[in-house]
Amino acid sequence: MISKPEREKIIALIQREVVPAIGCTEPMAVALCVAKATEILGCRPDKTDAYLSANILKNAMGVGIPGTGMIGLPIAIALGELIGKSEYGLEVLKDCSPESVEEGKKIIADQSIHIALKENITEKLYIEIICTKGNDKATAIISGGHTNFVYLSRNNEVLLDKRTSSTDEHESEDVQLTMRKVYDFAMTAPIDEIRFILESKRLNKSAAEASFKGSYGHELGKTIKSSKIEQSIMGNNTFTHILSYTSGACDARMAGAMIPVMSNSGSGNQGIAATVPVVIYAEENKKPEEELIRALVLSHLTVIYIKQSLGRLSALCGCVVAATGSSCGITYLMGGNYRQVTYAVKNMIATLTGMVCDGAKPSCALKLTSGVSTAVLSAIMAMEQKYVTAVEGIIEDDVDLSIHNLTRIGSQSMNATDDMILDIMTHKHCCP
Repeated sequence: MISKPEREKIIALIQREVVPAIGCTEPMAVALCVAKATEILGCRPDKTDAYLSANILKNAMGVGIPGTGMIGLPIAIALGELIGKSEYGLEVLKDCSPESVEEGKKIIADQSIHIALKENITEKLYIEIICTKGNDKATAIISGGHTNFVYLSRNNEVLLDKRTSSTDEHESEDVQLTMRKVYDFAMTAPIDEIRFILESKRLNKSAAEASFKGSYGHELGKTIKSSKIEQSIMGNNTFTHILSYTSGACDARMAGAMIPVMSNSGSGNQGIAATVPVVIYAEENKKPEEELIRALVLSHLTVIYIKQSLGRLSALCGCVVAATGSSCGITYLMGGNYRQVTYAVKNMIATLTGMVCDGAKPSCALKLTSGVSTAVLSAIMAMEQKYVTAVEGIIEDDVDLSIHNLTRIGSQSMNATDDMILDIMTHKHCCP
């Protein structure tokens, strides 16, 4: 049984990691850092320098910025200067208007924004913003987490400096999770203490429904939902509804729709993939609200647990992690017990490990669809007592060791892959 103090720590952890975000979290984190530096400066800067880690650059190059009809970091930085409010967190640009976009375009045209790779850092999530106006200078640094400020200064006055301590603001406070603890918490926590997780259902399902009414990205969700060819091949059933709603929410988010989603561990796509499949399965199978709440908590907390050792950003696609969470939630809704949940996890790790992240972009909807389709298949196999065993690949008898094998690959051995992906992305010859 999980003690009340530990339960409260886990609830606080979920509430920190499962938060609303508008747009891709990497450019939003950059805009947040710009907004903070501008606030410290006390006026709009004449010049803004952004020094970013490779993973931040990779995830911000090809994604739409909400409310702008534009992609990439320059407009995010310009709007961070103009209308960004640091108090909004990852919804920093929610006050964006057509007028501010036009003003942002002028800032870009003035070439007052400079973006560069931050050299000689090991942290994969690093944002350093320097805003200057005349002889005044303000600096803000985010590191380790998308909203985790570790350094703030104005001219020679240091306002905050946590760079010598852990880059994760809450690392010392976080409970050490295991898959057993994740499951036990989700199953036993008083329902009123975890009811807040239903907000993820409201936001992420609404994002999917909004995508069906517009034209976003590659329109994968809308295609699965309405294409006669797709219907003739895949049918009109719970499985295709899971795929269409999940990919639809991703379509809208990656295209830069001004639609909030509930993120997980700093990623909106992870939040979508951890939420939507579970919600659609529960609704179409008429599961009671309490079961849905517990399934969502199981899904989201599984993602948080895996990300604790994987890290915020890596060369490993986040849909592997997030879809693993939703597979656990669906397995529980199917009537599965803890053992069957661990089977689902092993099936997921054995299937999707190695899917690379080549930045945030509209085609992420295809990757999320691959992830959640595997999630459903893994859950079905788990319910039939079928799972990948310890004699196969990187799977071990112990589910936690299997998870750590996955995260070791993603956080350690794929570093060279990450470098190669960024090199390809920054040197490819695109068609006009």
